[in-house]
Order: sequence, then C-alpha cells, then structure tokens
Amino acid sequence: MKNRFKITIVALLLVVPALSFSQKAFKFGHVNKQDIIQVLPDRDSAILKLQKFEKELQGNLETMNAEYQTKLQKYLEDQKAGMDPLIKQSREKELSTMQQNIQQFQENAQQLYQQKQTELMQPILEKIQKAINDVGKEGSFTYIFDLAAQSVAFYSSDSQDVSDLVKQKLNIKGTTKPSGTGVKK
Repeated sequence: MKNRFKITIVALLLVVPALSFSQKAFKFGHVNKQDIIQVLPDRDSAILKLQKFEKELQGNLETMNAEYQTKLQKYLEDQKAGMDPLIKQSREKELSTMQQNIQQFQENAQQLYQQKQTELMQPILEKIQKAINDVGKEGSFTYIFDLAAQSVAFYSSDSQDVSDLVKQKLNIKGTTKPSGTGVKK
C-alpha cells in the first residue's frame, strides 16, 4: 500500500508540471478590416478603376437609350403620316427588341459591376489578410478577431488592438478612421 502511494505521488509530481507546460496562455487580438481598407492607398486606385468602369457601363446604356428614343420618335412621326401595317409591325417589333436589350443590358451591367468590384477588392483583402496572419504568427496570437465582421461575442480589455501592427506590415502611415463599431478600448 505504501509503495502504491509513493508511485502515485511520483506520478503526480511528473504529470502536473508537464500539464502546466503544455497549457499555453491564450493571446487575443482584434482588428477592424474596414478601418484598414479605408486608409490603404490601394483602395483609392481600385475605386478610381471601378468608377471608370461604371462610367463606361453608364455611357453604353445612355447610347442604347438615345438610339431607342430616336427610333421611337421616328416611329411616332411616321405613324402620324400614315404607315403601311407591315412596316408598322416590323418597327414595333424592333422597338420591343431594343427595349428588351436595354433591360437585359441593365441586369448584366449590375452583375458586371459586382464582378469588377470583387476583382478589384480581392487582392486588397488578401493583402490585408496576409498582414493579419503575419502579425498573428509574429505576435503569437491565438485568435485575432475582425470587429468589422461584427461576430465578436465578447470583447475584453485583455484583447490587444493589432490594427497598428497590421498597418505597419502594409506600410501604411497614419491612424485608422473610426468605424463606429461601438467597441471601446
């Protein structure tokens, strides 16, 4: 019985320190990606490209509408003067097709705009994510939460704001614009 007690004590003395060494202290951080995006110079370039693309789409739509209005006006003038029923039917069909094409273009333009926005913003988001990953590894963070995602269930003052570290990784100077997330530091 004494031997069993001694073995248990020795085992506990060996196991308890091993358990305490294996338990790593958790380190939490937070960042607001939207605030970082707002001050990232790449964003301005992407916005300019997106605005240019939007103007191109808008210009095409205006051209299509102007052509439709011209043909509609001509149709109405010819109708007053008297028009052969076969020509009238042909022009009405042409106007209807033009209207459908305009509507289809508007729908496609919205999709194209969203695709272009994603195409331009994706590299920026990936760049920010890489910087966050680097900060997380270098700072030995267990988790870094994105406050912009509004998925943080609990915020503690023990959580470290790593926004400035991420901005350093991205070579951004200056402060982030407040996002109004409601989280107080």
